[in-house]
Amino acid sequence: MSAQLLLVDDEPGIREAVKDYLQESGFSVQIASNAVEGWELMQVNTPDLVISDVMMPQVDGYQFLKQLREDPRFKALPVVFLTAKGMTGDRIQGYQAGVDAYLPKPFDPDELVAIVENLLARRAAKPATTADDLETPDIAELANQIAQIKALLTQRNAISQSPAPFKIDLTPREQSVLNLVAEGLMNKEIARRLETSVRNVEKYVSRLFSKTGTNSRTELVRFALEHGLAK
Repeated sequence: MSAQLLLVDDEPGIREAVKDYLQESGFSVQIASNAVEGWELMQVNTPDLVISDVMMPQVDGYQFLKQLREDPRFKALPVVFLTAKGMTGDRIQGYQAGVDAYLPKPFDPDELVAIVENLLARRAAKPATTADDLETPDIAELANQIAQIKALLTQRNAISQSPAPFKIDLTPREQSVLNLVAEGLMNKEIARRLETSVRNVEKYVSRLFSKTGTNSRTELVRFALEHGLAK
């Protein structure tokens, strides 16, 4: 299966030319005309590597990279900058922000392919983070959260409900995941129940944390029970 790349560039001509060359080199490529669109695509399908222009309107490459590095899902994702700016200071800023490679325009497309292949090979050589690692970073903490959720469930009927303090719109799939989290199931069990990947479940749980302002499964379940979100 070919590596999945995300290409973000606001110049249509460059975007299409680079996309075509990468596809001819055997990669699967999604394109976005700006960082906001790129971020939205990444919520649906996490790429293996991101190639981004730096000088873009609204959200530039540095801001986009910062957004990626602050999200646990994308912290280690390889990122290549394409830019017309080739000054040493600009390259240093990119590396300090966490970019993996920096290619000034105009560039040789074969060099870009070589950079992409090298970064993907290095990533593949690293010990893989398994779904279980993502779900159970600390066995003791996991056991503690499960125990707390089970305790909450035994008190479910005694918990008084009130409207949520802010508007929360959940997609049908987010609602399904929330319901199963509120049953005390972990990501692997939820993935089996919904016939999807653990990676996708992790993505939905992260979205639920973000939408409810919670930071753990226990907090999420408590919030859901107190505000009638779990069905």
